[in-house]
Amino acid sequence: MKNSEIRAYWTQRYLDKRTGWDIGYPSTPIKTYIDQLTNKNISILIPGAGNGYEAEYLIRQGFTNVSIMDISKFPLSSFSERNPDFPKDRLLLADFFEYDGQYDLILEQTFFCSFPPTDENRNAYAKKTHKLLKPEGKLVGVWFNIPLLDNLENRPFGGDKTVYLNYFTPYFSVHSFNTCYNSIPERDQQELFGIFKKL
Repeated sequence: MKNSEIRAYWTQRYLDKRTGWDIGYPSTPIKTYIDQLTNKNISILIPGAGNGYEAEYLIRQGFTNVSIMDISKFPLSSFSERNPDFPKDRLLLADFFEYDGQYDLILEQTFFCSFPPTDENRNAYAKKTHKLLKPEGKLVGVWFNIPLLDNLENRPFGGDKTVYLNYFTPYFSVHSFNTCYNSIPERDQQELFGIFKKL
């Protein structure tokens, strides 16, 4: 699909309120991770941020260098309306795979599971994430621990720990990658929480 088609697809899903991945507040595993961060000045990117609840939480906790990215303008505009003081230059309307930047931390929350789960796409995600991170940078977040089905419209697209590690280990050392102990009840045993450090 062309970028314009992808943008139109996701914008329509927001307009139709077909946003089953959106729980309406920060993901508990990511919130718990944020709570133990001490340096509030690290540069953080949240790709495919959607409504950006994790970014709102970061701001409330005093983090000063947060950027959110989405390919659709709709959720970015919604976020900006809710957070009018958030710097406009950190609202990134962009294709993740074509974007250039450098960050200390990339937070993953339902982005990886959103695009067609081909080996090409998933390898490109791992490679691009590695490129966007500074030396010693980290990729941290949640991946769905659910079967990967053949239906390419049945988002979120899943996988398992072994499958995901095949994509990440060429680019990252694995600090931890385990079943979430603190998922929301609706996703109990269906999420993996990972901390990966750039090689």
